[in-house]
Amino acid sequence: MQEELVSVIMPTFNCSQQLADSIDSILNQTYQNVELLITDDHSTDEETLSILKRYSEQDKRVDVLFLEENKGPGYTRDQSIQRAKGRYIAFCDSDDCWFPEKLERQIAFMNEKGTPLSYTSYIMRDENGNEVGFTTAPKRMTFSKLKRDNKIGCSTAIYDTKLLGRKYFMPFIRKRQDWGLFLTILRDSKATAYGLQEPLAYYSVRTSSVSSNKMGLVKFNIRIYQKVLGFSPVKSRLYFYFIFMPTYLLKILKRKWDGYLYLRKSRKR
Repeated sequence: MQEELVSVIMPTFNCSQQLADSIDSILNQTYQNVELLITDDHSTDEETLSILKRYSEQDKRVDVLFLEENKGPGYTRDQSIQRAKGRYIAFCDSDDCWFPEKLERQIAFMNEKGTPLSYTSYIMRDENGNEVGFTTAPKRMTFSKLKRDNKIGCSTAIYDTKLLGRKYFMPFIRKRQDWGLFLTILRDSKATAYGLQEPLAYYSVRTSSVSSNKMGLVKFNIRIYQKVLGFSPVKSRLYFYFIFMPTYLLKILKRKWDGYLYLRKSRKR
């Protein structure tokens, strides 16, 4: 069966430490029909720019756009989605990596389930490459469940433009745009998203990352309820404190337990 084109969306900004590994993990997939669409968010790190130029010159599958001012990860991802030609839109951040068989396994899984949106479990690594945790993907995710909290790892997500009928873009919000995108897809399609239980990606935990300051994300979580779901300011805050927060805290506890079990099992190997 002929492989349909997968467009991989990657935002970059001063990320030279792990950028080459991230790009290599996409170009070396067992599923080869890919295009890597990188939008650089006005990096000031010369090493980042050098890596991007080198890969764009060496591999015709790599398409890099350099922004003239910093716009944030949502805007940069949308610039890549605009250029995407593939049936499937996949996401990978510039400090995350995929397992070699990720696309092959996940596309087959999506076809089997007939779902327009899928995601996988992932292993968490620190800045030195040490495995520090594990996140188990929920087996299924509905719009109603996703409203309570985002349980889809962005660097594991893929959506199918053919089943959805069009491309979907991230809302223009500085943070939490991926959650807004997934909510919009499930709300409009009335579909169920499915998760592969096996880990197929490495997620980097960085103290300097946009999402590392969880308390700083409060206003952006509330903004998702207002801007994406159309909730009133009062309803947004009530929903956040009484539904989102309890769900989020349970997710963190489960992630810690899953991480403990995974690391314990890994040490015994």
